[in-house]
Amino acid sequence: MGAENGQAGATAKVSDVVATYRPTRLFKAPNLHYTSLDFDTTGELILLARTDDTLHIYNTKAGAHAKELKSQKHGCALARFTHHSQSVIYASTKLNHDIRYLSAHDNSYIRYFKGHTDKVTSIQLCPSDDTFLSASLDNTVKLWNLNSSSPHGSLNLHGAVLTAYDPSATVIAVASPATQTIVLYDVRNFDKPPFATFDMQDIERRFSHYGQAQAQGWTTLEFSNNGQYILVGTNGPGHYVLDAFEGALKAYLYRAQGPPPFPSQLGQSDSPLRHTQASLQGDACFTSDGRYVISASSKGGMLVWDLLADKRSDGTMNPMTDLPGPRTSTVVGVNPRYNNLASAGQDVVLWLPDPELA
Repeated sequence: MGAENGQAGATAKVSDVVATYRPTRLFKAPNLHYTSLDFDTTGELILLARTDDTLHIYNTKAGAHAKELKSQKHGCALARFTHHSQSVIYASTKLNHDIRYLSAHDNSYIRYFKGHTDKVTSIQLCPSDDTFLSASLDNTVKLWNLNSSSPHGSLNLHGAVLTAYDPSATVIAVASPATQTIVLYDVRNFDKPPFATFDMQDIERRFSHYGQAQAQGWTTLEFSNNGQYILVGTNGPGHYVLDAFEGALKAYLYRAQGPPPFPSQLGQSDSPLRHTQASLQGDACFTSDGRYVISASSKGGMLVWDLLADKRSDGTMNPMTDLPGPRTSTVVGVNPRYNNLASAGQDVVLWLPDPELA
């Protein structure tokens, strides 16, 4: 994946290339799994957390591994770039539940964010400033600033394990699979009651015949960049796309072959929160234009749904295409700047549009 290809891909419309993505680089990590994936704001770097308590940075332009950062003492999960590509935040998985702020330049800690008393399940950086959200199995959602080790806001919400900012950074969404609800807060009134509550109970019940579990297995919460949709990704046979204003179902994104296998070394169990919390971020995301959703396939590779395509009367939507790939993935990410993708499971795979398929 060279710089020239990466830059050229940025000029193409997503709709012109989304069906042509193919793997261009593969990096193996034998007997290990990657558990989170994040692009920096420039689109040139990818940050991943791995089950051997290491963080890895890849350069998308060079198509190469750039750096390894060790966190053996405290473990690592849900690693995110800040707005500065040389600093990252991530959740501890050992000893305590602090969120750690690390300089990737010299592998030194800048700050620890203390306050959670159980596993951290979500970390989301604000799109517009240096604040970020976290959720935890301690049933709290906390609002932080990178400049302070203490939270400057906290909500007590049962089962709230996923958080998201809308693209304008004025709305916060919090998802609780246990209560089958998504609540929306005004960022300026974080301590006030939510201004909207979306009840997912009837929606989930509608798709139980596919084997879709109810009140469990949510792994992703994300707003589309156009602000119109909310994606609720799951570890089941489908994902939900909601209208971001009304909470109505836009589509149920069905993957007939089922989800990718859950890696046993990440602690598979029968817990209602399995694969939602702390260790794994989910395998579905919007494309940058908000029109498509890309998710991992149980056959290897990835599936793509076009939200403008036809769907069944109950809202079920089948994938528009199946992108062939070498291995199944557990985390997937779309580059915010350029037309390239990344996926990871046991391997890290970088994807580019194939000009011969356009």
